[in-house]
Amino acid sequence: EIYRVRCFMVKRLIFFVTCLGIVWGCYHNKASSIQLEFWAMGAEGEYLDQLVPEFEAQNPEIKVKVQTIPWNAAHEKLLTAYAGQSTPDMCQLGNTWLPEFEAIGALQNLDSLIACSSIVAPAKFFPGIWETNIIHNCVYGISWYVDTRVLFYRKDILAQVGYASPPKTWKEWFDVCQKIKKTSRDDNQRYGVFFSTKLNDWQVPVILILQNGGRLLTRDNCYAAFDNPRTVEALQYYVKFFREGLAVENMTEVANIYQAFSEGVFSMMVTGPWNVNEMRRRVPRIEGRWTTAPMPCKLNCNSVAGGASLVIFKRSPHKKAAWKFIEFLSKPETQIRFFQLTKDLPAVKAAWLSPELQSDPEIRSFYLQLEH
Repeated sequence: EIYRVRCFMVKRLIFFVTCLGIVWGCYHNKASSIQLEFWAMGAEGEYLDQLVPEFEAQNPEIKVKVQTIPWNAAHEKLLTAYAGQSTPDMCQLGNTWLPEFEAIGALQNLDSLIACSSIVAPAKFFPGIWETNIIHNCVYGISWYVDTRVLFYRKDILAQVGYASPPKTWKEWFDVCQKIKKTSRDDNQRYGVFFSTKLNDWQVPVILILQNGGRLLTRDNCYAAFDNPRTVEALQYYVKFFREGLAVENMTEVANIYQAFSEGVFSMMVTGPWNVNEMRRRVPRIEGRWTTAPMPCKLNCNSVAGGASLVIFKRSPHKKAAWKFIEFLSKPETQIRFFQLTKDLPAVKAAWLSPELQSDPEIRSFYLQLEH
């Protein structure tokens, strides 16, 4: 009888210790897991949640919390968080904002992390895009997705005026616009090109200045370089489209750019990758009659380098975990998946080998332009 009691007590003790070990293990795992806070802007944040489970499965010690912030509120929210010492571990940062946040000392220098990485390396990205993250010879961001501006044009209308291919030089660009203008009738005014003149649409004049070897700033980047001869020449070329009636001057004529493009009110415009799918969705009736091309060239063929980068904040206590997430988002297969979700163009060049990107002629032009 005493033996049975002892066996029962031993079994109870073993059961108790086992349960205690399980409970402690669960508590320990929960306590030791890293909670990584990521701020994403606009639609990217909504789609990013679909990639997080895969990362967490590969890194069970890390949990990612994605907070989505509207683009129009993001800048102020980031500055407020910095002032209040409450920045997230990492975020998506438009590459025009990166210099500002580096200047106030908010961002972590990533050079040492890049040096030890087999996934993130300068050669794997478009050079011009990668360089938007370099300040004082240090890297502060990793390109997540990219955009640039290219020429959208009506193939059928250009063919009617003798251009079987898009204009490749400034001279050809102006010439084809003149020829399209001559096809106008009293009841059907036609323009060669549409340049948005909204205050926040600065890209076209800047592209022309860069292509002509001009400068935007001078004297230690403290003053505008509007008296630079090459800058002046580029702006004169831009204004000449309006003065000769080759570009739409009255914005009320094109309240809807997709409709105006489809109706031949204008035959060319300079815009970004988001408008490829918008054009297909809004005006399917002109499918096959329009496409895209790299920008016409002058001294060079440059366009602007756009997109968003991934940054880590200096105050983050989880920099290594944040870097793991950046590496995950920089893998070609993740970049392809993100493109499928968002149609944001991959920053990693290897992702462009995807058949989905290779076989799309409208998207392919962006790859060619991203090399310049």
